[in-house]
Formats: sequence, C-alpha cells, structure tokens
Amino acid sequence: MLARMTSINLADRAVDLGEWAKSTPDAAAEFATAVRTWLDENLAGDFADLKGRGGPGSEHEFFAERLEWDRHLARHGWTCIGWPTEYGGRGATLEQRIIFHREYARANAPARVNHLGEELLGPTLIAFGTEGQKKRFLPGIVDVTELWSQGYSEPGAGSDLAGVSTSARLDDDAGKWIINGQKIWTSLAHVAQWVFVIARTEKGSSRHAGLSFLLVPLDQPGITVRPIQQLTGTSEFNEVFFDDAETDADLIVGEPGEGWKVAMGLLQFERGVSTLGQQVGFARELDNLTEVARTTGAVDDPELASRLARADIGLTVMRAHAHRTLDGDVTSQAGAASVSKLLWANWHRDLGELAMDVVGAPSLIGPAATAEGKANNITDPENVELDEWQRLYLFTRADTIYGGSNEVQRNIIAERVLGLPREAR
Repeated sequence: MLARMTSINLADRAVDLGEWAKSTPDAAAEFATAVRTWLDENLAGDFADLKGRGGPGSEHEFFAERLEWDRHLARHGWTCIGWPTEYGGRGATLEQRIIFHREYARANAPARVNHLGEELLGPTLIAFGTEGQKKRFLPGIVDVTELWSQGYSEPGAGSDLAGVSTSARLDDDAGKWIINGQKIWTSLAHVAQWVFVIARTEKGSSRHAGLSFLLVPLDQPGITVRPIQQLTGTSEFNEVFFDDAETDADLIVGEPGEGWKVAMGLLQFERGVSTLGQQVGFARELDNLTEVARTTGAVDDPELASRLARADIGLTVMRAHAHRTLDGDVTSQAGAASVSKLLWANWHRDLGELAMDVVGAPSLIGPAATAEGKANNITDPENVELDEWQRLYLFTRADTIYGGSNEVQRNIIAERVLGLPREAR
C-alpha cells in the first residue's frame, strides 16, 4: 500500500534560512522565488501527473504516488518547515510559512497525505508532549514514514467532543492503556499507522473532565477499521472499533484528565497557517468557475454575475480575517478559530451550489460510468466519474459539518466570546 520507506538525518534538515529569515520585502520575495523555482523544477517527470490530484472528493487518487511526492519534499527539506530546527523543521517564520502554502497552492501541487501529522499532531506534541514522545514520533512525521489519523468523533458525539464515551483504563501490571469504544469519521485511518484518540479515562466523569489524549497504533488485533463511502464515491473517512485495544502507558499526551486541553490546542493548529494555502485553492476554484461562466455566457445572467462577485468579496474577507488572527489581533483564539471555520465552510459550500447554477442543466446529468463500470454494467458510486463541479458540490455539503458544525462554532462564539448564557442541554 505504501511506497518505499525513507530515512532522513534530521540534522540535515536544519537548513539555515539566512537572508530569508529577515522580515523584509526583498527577503520575502527571495523566499517566494526559491519555493516557486523548486516546485517548478520538481513537479516534473513522473510527478507532473500529480498536479491537482488528491483534493476534496478525490482523496483516493494516486495515493502511493502522492506519498512518494511527500517524501520527496521531505528529502529536500520542505516538510514541517515551521517546526523548530531541533525537531527537524526549518524554523521558518510565519511569513515564510504563508508564502510556502501560497506558492504550493498556486503551483497546483498535489494534496498532501501527511497533513494530520505535520500540521496537527506534530505541533501538538511540540507544545504538550514529553521529550521521549517528540524523539519517538516527530522524525517519522518529518520524513513521512508514519502516517496519522484523527480519532475524535463518535456516533453519539460528532462535533460535541465533550460527549465522547470511548473509554481507556490503565493496566499498571501490563504498562498499557486498554481502550474500548468506537470512533467515526476517522480521517485517513485506512492508510495510517497511528491514530490520536480522545478517550474517557476517569470512570464516572462527564463532559470536558476525565478525558485523555492517547497515541494508539492501528495495526493490532484489537482494532477494526471500516471505510465509509461518501457521496463522491470515495472513502476518506472510516469507522474505527476498539475492542481491548492497547497502547503503551507513556503514550498519553499531557496528564490523565487533561485531554480536553490538548485536543483544543490541536484544533487551534488545525485552523492555522495552512488555511491560507487552502484559500489560494479556493481562489483557483473561483477563477476556474468564473472562466466557465464567461465561456458559457452564464456571466451575462445578472444574478449569477452578482453571486460570483460576492464570492470574490467573501474570499477577500476570509483572507483578511486569517491574516489578522495569525498576527495575534484577536480577543479570543477559540472565537477567532470558530469565525474562521464559519467563514470558509459556508463560503465553500455556497461555491459548490453556485457551480451547479453556473454549469446549468449539464450539472444535473448523472455521472459517467468508468470503463470498468460500463464493461460490467455497474452503476454504484465507486464506478462512476464525477466532473470537478459535481465533485465540488457533493463534497462541500459536508464542509459546514466536519471539523465542528456551524451550530457548534456559533455556540463557541456566543458563550466564550460574547458571554451569552450556555445553550440548554
């Protein structure tokens, strides 16, 4: 399933950014040129076919090849660039990280397979983990030899993480945590070696209390992974069942019962710098859709033209909010993260709807069967081909649900920022 493993000397990754480290317009331009040049030179040959691959609704595309691309990035020092040098990063500044994500998106480079490790778990371990945990896990994230999945949501606790019931008890004699329960919507569990899990470790506890953040190996008899087929026919998400699954006693991040704090810290990283690269991807989608509207004449429809203009304004607002919050100009980090999620999720969902109206009647035509599907008279979702706009529409239906639903984000803003009474439960 996975391409060949690589090994990287982390000392070689501690690249001296030199003049790039200076926060000046010339230094920023030089860094941008360096990133752009490297991407132009390396997204070639076998890697050229990966451009634009693996995005939302297309996570299954060229997985092994995209994994090798990520490892190619690692060998040249372009993974985890914002991490401190002592942990294998480049110590890049905020501005440099923004530039990298912007240039990566502009190059139409393939979707990364290591996002959960590089952008979420790695920074969380650096902030909350022990030195032993950092030494054990960070190198495998840097060189992309270990992939991670996220075990947060449960059938009865989706966006409301405080409602999790998956339990873990410490077996002192065995030196193991014993885990039982079920997670759902577990991103990338079918291709990962590890999962970080929020579990209830204090019997009788409720809500935010008594939770712990555990690092759990997936390849063991006590774990079953079942992919969930999505509207797009792909299976990025999974159900994961824990039946007396085990992990070592020292693979808990933070103290027992502090899992909520660690989990919330991770979510702040999730909505950080990488979202700016996401916005460049959004801009490319809007540009492409605008070109479709010009080609078909849909732009002559005043209503559609107005919606395209509003989409452009919304993208500008989204970008301004991201820059302001990344600069620390916020009253509440939790509130800023929730506003960011509301902005991009609703904008992207609306873009999917706008795409259907711009394309018009052809958007209603059923997706074409693949060659294999036609040959075998198969019409199930795994044997159909969606066009890019159908895929965008179907996938973005979930944007306002995953990663914290609209309702949850609004409650966070109301309760933690505005100080309004808590919602009745």
